Parts: sequence; structure tokens; C-alpha cells
Amino acid sequence: MAKRDYYDVLGVARGASADEIKKAYRQKAKELHPDRNQEDPNAEAQFKDVNEAYDVLKDDQKKAAYDRFGHGAFENGMGGGGGQRGGFAQGDFASAFSDVFEDLFGDFMGGRGGGGGRARAQRGSDLRYNLRVTLEEAYKGVQKTINVPTSVVCDICKGTGAEGGAEPVTCPTCSGMGKVRAQQGFFTVERTCPTCNGAGQIVKNPCKACAGHGRVEKERALSVNIPAGVETGTRIRLAGEGEAGLRGGPTGDLYIFIEVKDHPIFQRDGVNLYCRVPVSFATAALGGEVEVPTIDGGMSRVKVPAGSQTGKQMRLRAKGMPALRGGGSGDMLIEMSVETPVNLTARQKELLREFEGLSEENNPEGKTFFSKVKGFWDGMKGG
Repeated sequence: MAKRDYYDVLGVARGASADEIKKAYRQKAKELHPDRNQEDPNAEAQFKDVNEAYDVLKDDQKKAAYDRFGHGAFENGMGGGGGQRGGFAQGDFASAFSDVFEDLFGDFMGGRGGGGGRARAQRGSDLRYNLRVTLEEAYKGVQKTINVPTSVVCDICKGTGAEGGAEPVTCPTCSGMGKVRAQQGFFTVERTCPTCNGAGQIVKNPCKACAGHGRVEKERALSVNIPAGVETGTRIRLAGEGEAGLRGGPTGDLYIFIEVKDHPIFQRDGVNLYCRVPVSFATAALGGEVEVPTIDGGMSRVKVPAGSQTGKQMRLRAKGMPALRGGGSGDMLIEMSVETPVNLTARQKELLREFEGLSEENNPEGKTFFSKVKGFWDGMKGG
């Protein structure tokens, strides 16, 4: 009976990404696990087919070979199909010759040791977590508890993948070398063992809790210290808090990427803060004081010089954000916004009209502007 297409076994399209293939495998493995289908005599065979398909499609090199040659890529040689000499595709000659050269001269050159690919430990993957904090939290620093979904060592089999924590056994296909050899005419081609995927060992009785992977998916609660002064894009590394390794390999790291939320009052530029403060028409004209908030929760009184215009800035030293790695704090820049009064009463309108009639010489900026406009028009007429 012909083997089913690996993509059909997992129920994914040929162009599926690595994440889509992994997700489909987990779903199929869960559905077809023999312990959940004890009344179905075909469940175990289907479960094995799913594992076999995933073993190939999760590996970029094996997947590329399968996409090109199909199942023939893993049968006695390279299995390229018709139109090839001795089972070789033209593009595979260099790879095969490299293997032969290494067979003949590898030991002499120090290339291969006697252990083959025996049970190599594999480091766990690094993880990324995006964490949003408020500007106040970024100012003071804060401790956060986050929940991170990750792969951890299976408690049942202690990471071995075997039922009862038993040690893996030597792979019968490659005798523990992790590689198999096939004769191709004058050449001997050495390839990764398809049974153990180069580990040199296999698990006879897979652990029911982790399906033989040695790892299980679990959500972990972690406490993270966010230092004062962080800003959007700051990266915090937690060593050893990523995914668990395989075959005793080290655990990966967890990287936390900080995003600081926008604030309704303050705008941030590095260590400096900006605050736009509305000032009444009268205060701007006569001078006075306004109270402005500061990021530490306090208030500061700021003197407004007489005749202040919209856009005028004043600086409060060391009232900005702290530098992330020490070195003091930034400043707070206050920008004046002169308010035009609205909903005037009849009396207010009367007073403003009277004021307008008496303030011809009190608007230097307007006078300068209109003088420039007059010069522009005169120049146009003369041209």
C-alpha cells in the first residue's frame, strides 16, 4: 500500500509555515493518541504516521528533500525519480561527493569522531514577551508578574521521553551512529538516520504525558523587575526562562520587550518630558503663576512672564525621566498655550472692544507681520 502524502497526514497545505505544521501536528497527535482511542484498532498506526510525517516536515533539510523527491528521498539513496543517473539529481552530486570525501579522509583530518550523531543535546528556544507599562511605572520602576506559555521538562519522564523515565535505547537502524549509508554506484552516501533523526537513540515506550517529546506545554508565572527609566524598545533578558532543552540541553532565554503607553498629560522624548499648559488671556498678558503637575505625582508653581505668547517654553530642571543606567534625570519642558475666552457676556464684549481700541501699540508681532505684508504687496505692484 502506497504511503500517504505527509502533508495530507497532517492536514496542511504544501506551502504551510513551520508554525502551521507544528500546530497541526499537536492537534493530530492529541486526537489520535492510542490512550484516547483504545477502541479504534487503527489509532496506533495513524498516530505513528503523524509522528513520521512531522519528523520530516519539521526539519528544513528533510522537508526540502521530501518536497523534491517525495518518499523516495528516504529510501535506499536519494531517490530522485526518473531521468537521473544512479538515483542522483544533478544538484546533489556535490553534496554526495562531499560525503564520500569525508568518509575517506574524515578520521585522518580530525573531521569525524567515532560517536557519530549520538544523542546530541539541543538548547531550548528563546522566547519573546511583549509587556506594556504606564509612564508612571517607567518613571518609578515596578515589579510585574507575567504568565508565559512555554515548553518545560516533563515531570513524569524527567525529560527522557520514555515511560517511567527509562533511558532511550540504541537506534536499531543506525546502531547508534545517527547516520545511515547507501551505495550509489561508485559512491557511498551517508545521510542522517530517518528513524532517530540523527540522535543515535530512540524511545521504545513513549511517555503518555508528553507523547515521547520529553517536554510539555505549560503556562508559567514569572516575577519581572522593570527598572526605572525604561522606554519603548527596551529589552530585558531573563536567562534560562525560555523553552526547556532536549536530551538534557540547556534552557533557552526569555526576552521581554517593553512598550510604554501614551500618557494623557506628558509626552516623552528620551529622558525629557513635555507638558502643554493652558494659560488665560489675562495671565499671559499681565503675568502671574500657574500650577503644573509633575510625573512624580507632585505640583510645581511656574511664573508666567507678562506678555507670554503661545509656544513659549519654560524648563523645570531634573523633573523629567530618570536615565535607565544612572546619570541623573532629564528635564520637564512646559509649553504655554494662551486660551482665547469663549461665551462672552455683553459686559465682557464691551470691555474687550474698549481694550481693542486702546491696544494699537500693544501688539508688536501683529504690527511687524502686517508691515511685511504691506511691503510684499507694494513689491508686487511695482513689479
